[in-house]
Amino acid sequence: MQGPIFRSEASLAHDTGNHRDHPESVNGDHPESVDRIVAIENELERLDWLGYRRAQSPAASDEILLRAHCAKHLEVVREACESSSLLDADTIAVPASLAAARHAAGGAAALVEELCDGTAAVGASLHRPPGHHAEADRAMGFCLFNNVAVAALHAIEGCGLDRVLILDWDVHHGNGTEAIFAEDPRVCFVSLHQHPCYPGTGAASDQGSGEGTGFTVNCPLPPGSGDGLFVGLVEQLIGPLVELYRPQLILISAGFDAHRDDPLAQCKVSDGGYAAMARAVYSVAQRNRLPVGLVLEGGYNVDALARSLALSLAELAGVQRAEVASEPPDPRAAQIAAPLLARPVFAG
Repeated sequence: MQGPIFRSEASLAHDTGNHRDHPESVNGDHPESVDRIVAIENELERLDWLGYRRAQSPAASDEILLRAHCAKHLEVVREACESSSLLDADTIAVPASLAAARHAAGGAAALVEELCDGTAAVGASLHRPPGHHAEADRAMGFCLFNNVAVAALHAIEGCGLDRVLILDWDVHHGNGTEAIFAEDPRVCFVSLHQHPCYPGTGAASDQGSGEGTGFTVNCPLPPGSGDGLFVGLVEQLIGPLVELYRPQLILISAGFDAHRDDPLAQCKVSDGGYAAMARAVYSVAQRNRLPVGLVLEGGYNVDALARSLALSLAELAGVQRAEVASEPPDPRAAQIAAPLLARPVFAG
């Protein structure tokens, strides 16, 4: 039996429109649709959930959310959901969205509890809305609460860890996660993302500030980047960073919108590329006896999302599956990684 996959029916009720089974939806076409969860769960059901244990996520309490967000933000989100208001041009809120967002954050927090107490070595939180664009005081980019930030801070302040490494491989930069941890050396935030692309942040020169200087590791990649750079950078960075930073937990902010079939960006990662990135994380985690939690972010071609996520979960659990081809690592990955690993903050 593998670890848990936290899920919630609340994810299905966050209605952004464009659901094939709900023609009465009135919000129009929206890429962050219910179909994402439907496709994921259908694929995992077909694979007997890869041996993972299904678990119902709790709704995050205010106490848990306030580790990552300010009180005003919670109030703004609540009011927007109650009134079915837009939180920004792309971020839809309806009455059911508040429960969905609380369960998405609560599932991520429940996941790290199991990872931190040794109940599981690997697990996932598969919910919507996604989270990594949400800042401490701002919802944006489809995101209401920052689920992976909530999880990391729950691991530290709720479970007693000292250091957490977050790997964000969503094609869009996790600006919210970076902002929340910019001054916090307890979290090392590593982001692989297309640049230029929404939301326009994530320059390599952005390394954090104050006591957190150096612990933000941005890898902006040009449109058209595929397996060679994404897989190569995960392989080049994560092992050495684990040795240098010595985290007690790895969290993957797992978007699948760098996929070559995704409509919202121009990267070219394949199904096999995602499997290879997850395999690289698994290898590092095994060598260092570290738990790994995957928190769902983006991915808007639902078939590519479901396939790539399932392959990633299989690799993280060490499940032997048929080999899926990916491109060889790009030599530029080592050149990009070298100066990032040579920062003074990681010396000694």
